[in-house]
Amino acid sequence: MPALTRNKKKAATKSPTSPTKQVTKSKAPPSKIQSKPQTSTLKKGAKSQNKPPLKKQKKEFVEEEPLEDDEDDVSTDEESEELDESDDGEKGSNALFSDDDDEEEEEENDDDEETLGDDFLVGSGDEDEEGPSDADSDSDDNDIVRKSDAIDRQLAKDKKDAAAEVRDNIKQDGPDEELEHDAFRLPTEEELAEEARGPPDLPLLKSRIEEIVRALKNFKAFRPKDTTRKACVDQLKDDLGSYYGYNSFLIGTLVEMFPPGELMELIEAFEKQRPTSIRTNTLKTRRRDLADVLLNRGVNLDPLSKWSKVGLVIYDSQVPIGATPEYLAGYYMLQGASSFLPVMALAPRENERIVDVAAAPGGKTTYIAALMKNTGLIYANEMKVPRLKSLTANLHRMGVTNTIVCNYDGRELPKVLGQNTVDRVLLDAPCSGTGIISKDESVKITKTVDEIKKFAHLQKQLLLGAIDMVDANSKTGGYVVYSTCSIMVTENEAVIDYALKKRDVKLVTCGLDFGRKGFTRFREHRFQPSLDKTRRFYPHVHNMDGFFVAKLKKMSNMKQSSEGDDEAVETVEQAEVSSDDDDDEAEAIEEIEKPSVPDRQPKEAKEKKNKERLAKSKEDKRGKKDKKSKSENVEEPSKARKQKKKRSEWKNEIAQAREEKRIAMREKAKEEKQ
Repeated sequence: MPALTRNKKKAATKSPTSPTKQVTKSKAPPSKIQSKPQTSTLKKGAKSQNKPPLKKQKKEFVEEEPLEDDEDDVSTDEESEELDESDDGEKGSNALFSDDDDEEEEEENDDDEETLGDDFLVGSGDEDEEGPSDADSDSDDNDIVRKSDAIDRQLAKDKKDAAAEVRDNIKQDGPDEELEHDAFRLPTEEELAEEARGPPDLPLLKSRIEEIVRALKNFKAFRPKDTTRKACVDQLKDDLGSYYGYNSFLIGTLVEMFPPGELMELIEAFEKQRPTSIRTNTLKTRRRDLADVLLNRGVNLDPLSKWSKVGLVIYDSQVPIGATPEYLAGYYMLQGASSFLPVMALAPRENERIVDVAAAPGGKTTYIAALMKNTGLIYANEMKVPRLKSLTANLHRMGVTNTIVCNYDGRELPKVLGQNTVDRVLLDAPCSGTGIISKDESVKITKTVDEIKKFAHLQKQLLLGAIDMVDANSKTGGYVVYSTCSIMVTENEAVIDYALKKRDVKLVTCGLDFGRKGFTRFREHRFQPSLDKTRRFYPHVHNMDGFFVAKLKKMSNMKQSSEGDDEAVETVEQAEVSSDDDDDEAEAIEEIEKPSVPDRQPKEAKEKKNKERLAKSKEDKRGKKDKKSKSENVEEPSKARKQKKKRSEWKNEIAQAREEKRIAMREKAKEEKQ
């Protein structure tokens, strides 16, 4: 009977009886076997009274030593009889069961062929299943804990071994060797030539750029062996140009403008797109209402920033943000955050006359109109005819009614609109676009020194024309705002410094609470200290396109502000005098300066003739200047007279000094002859 034998083995593992006790049981008298039915009856009644815990029995079993073969047989028979007598398969045992089992063990020892009860398998089912399952679960838990502890111990040991190995290596190499591991060296000419023959190794370039930047941040500590700082900078320029695709001019300018760490942040920022932003049209709605409507359409947005009350930043949208019904109705304008800044600096007021010199596609013009609440008058000028279509379309869509669109060269606007006729001028000048590389990556390779100089020359002319249009005597205005989407000093601070020298204007604060101050010195250039009132904006700092903003206040309607110099001071009109008058005056002065030569004509007659010729040329010149100043009415009368008087006095003094010198030379020549 294989099944019965298997059950006996299972029951044997559960027997908690000690060896000494089993020996005593085997000596019990046979007469007790007859009382087996009574014992079974008592067992059911006293079962609840003495019920020792099962786990305690298991613990005792673990602590016991293995039994002899004969003792195992006795305990197995005893447990089998106990399971046969149980009705519900409950766990545990009591004192009555132990007495009954003693009798059964004695009987089985005498006769090994005793048969088992019919209900043995039925009665032992629950107990057989329940007892070992608890033991297995406990053993599994213990195994998991032991394995976890072993893994933790192994990890801790590995860490200690690794730390000890590092310490051993450091001790063996010494401090000098450690520094050599941390240091790097620049590639040789042969290595560079080999790199140039094949495609660029981007991982190598990236790691080398990082090492050079690290060294330049603290060159004294991480300086490569036998290498100058200039060599590191030159290698950095080459690597940055190869890795990011910049031409040598642009990357060289950026390296000179920014320290190495910030330079890397700027270049990385140029590789990412700026967040999409929109401007609420306050002529038709409010920002809160617009945000609610767009949120219902599945647009994820937030207010732009604390400095703007009309801006919203768009993270993502389930609908095209440029084709919603709200966009078509003119409730908002797609506009970069940096384009808000010039209009905020201009701060237009109601019922003013304002000129937007380069207006297309109309983002700044419509913002000005919204701030003016469609009052006053705006001249929206655009030189390029193809861009007029988008400008007029946006003006109609946004509901602007106080704007006149015109198509002129910005340098000619003072002649068209008149000088000193408007209150404020916004000049968002055409530029190289070095601040918006994230939008147009072609800027990396297309911009050169000559192109930057051409832009700078055009910007200076446009700025002088914008200043001439503004009326310095305006009660509310007299301001010019100059802005570019470039970060080049040549297009920004240098242009403003030029205007400060050529016109009677001064820099005022932009009214923007953030942004970096403009440069007051760069390379060999030294600008006026007031240029720190200008503001620069960078993508890696302000998360918007690179931008420059300056605000000028016109102090007077004079063309030039510099007075009191040792040299002659001329206005633009005075500089436009005909060359014929200048030639006559020059000839007269040259004749006076010529050394005395024996002549048949009397000396007094010659001197008189030269003086008359000089006086005549001066009178003709004065007459032409007076006519021009009266016709154009550009200069104020009192200051113009002062300037002319100063110029005439200066020339008279020069002529008189030269005459005295000539007379002295003649007298000296006479004395030598005598």
